[in-house]
Amino acid sequence: MTVSRRICAGYSLGSLVTGSFSTVPGLLLLPYLTDSLAVPAATAGLLVLLPKAWDVIFNPVAGRISDRRGPRRPLLLQGGVALAVLFAALFALPAGGGVYVGVVFLLCATAYAFFQVPYVAMMAEITTDYDQRTRLMTWRMAILAVAILLSGAGAPAIRDATGGYHVMGIVVGLLILIGTVTVYVGTRGVATSGHMDTGAGFSELFAAVRQSREFRRLLVVFVIQAAGVSTLLAGVDYMSRVVLRDSGMQTLLFAAFVGPALLVMPMWQRVGTRYGKRAGFIVSSIIFAVPLAFCTLAQVVPAVVVVVLAAFTGVGYSGMQVFPMAMLPDVITAEEQRSGARRAGLFSGVWTAGETLGFAVGPGIYGIILAAGGYVSSTDAAVAQPQSAVTAALIGFAVVPVALVLVALPLLTKKLEVRV
Repeated sequence: MTVSRRICAGYSLGSLVTGSFSTVPGLLLLPYLTDSLAVPAATAGLLVLLPKAWDVIFNPVAGRISDRRGPRRPLLLQGGVALAVLFAALFALPAGGGVYVGVVFLLCATAYAFFQVPYVAMMAEITTDYDQRTRLMTWRMAILAVAILLSGAGAPAIRDATGGYHVMGIVVGLLILIGTVTVYVGTRGVATSGHMDTGAGFSELFAAVRQSREFRRLLVVFVIQAAGVSTLLAGVDYMSRVVLRDSGMQTLLFAAFVGPALLVMPMWQRVGTRYGKRAGFIVSSIIFAVPLAFCTLAQVVPAVVVVVLAAFTGVGYSGMQVFPMAMLPDVITAEEQRSGARRAGLFSGVWTAGETLGFAVGPGIYGIILAAGGYVSSTDAAVAQPQSAVTAALIGFAVVPVALVLVALPLLTKKLEVRV
């Protein structure tokens, strides 16, 4: 059964929320702490890591709540509205320092769980068709690319134009609110699963995950690669200011990384339909890693070369977003058919916990690398940095992400290609 364009568009617009919240904190929260609040790099990395690491525990709880409440849309609406308000507050009180940022970011992460978990779980319930799921995910990833581009390139531009972070926080909060309302309205009439809720506790949750080898392997690959991507994103600001010595390069570098996704999403859909999602996942990972490895030459080649390499890296990144998310509902449906129980929320909760961990670990890794390189935190972003800090910024941007993306590939065995 073909999913209507209205449902594809309505569901996909939820990526305005996931794209904004996954991108802007990973891109700007670390430099906000180190270069506006003068928080030491290692401490700043922990302040970004710990609130999201909390979701590793909390997201499965949100998954249980989502499964037991029935329709997922009301919970999604409540979580998204709360997130929009809290995100605007995140950058609104610089005098509160690192403690204030850490507490509000923790609340943001909690609200995000109540949006993200039912949002991901809905994917398995909109359609059970293998190819239609790839089509729906392609729509979603295209909107996600737009959201990442708007928020990731727009947020630094707003910050620079207004001379601070507070206006940027309000604007991104409004974008999150728009995404929440549109996905709620746009998915009206989507049927929910007919499986009975198991009311799974944590013992049942661990048992369900343990019984699904395919889910575990796919999750591990996705988390490791998410850590690599988030390390890269955390380094964009530092790559521009510290390595390329041009803060204006940040928007261009980020746009070059994300922009190709708008063009190549249809290509990845065709690859998935013809060769399978697993094959597309492997190829896109390699395309991500190879040009990014050449970015280690950033100090000896023209900046335009780095931008071009970032664009080729973005081609691979777009596929790395499409294929694991398109494979997830196949794995979920296979497990629901095997168990006869409603498990979309449960597995989605575990998945989003892993995703959140991966994207939280990146800034933490980058902060530790900066600290090891002797990065100087200050309220003045233009403060001179030692060469060791420059090298550290480059390693965090290019070397670590390549290593993390490639090390996960051996786990993508043929058994992960589940067709239902």
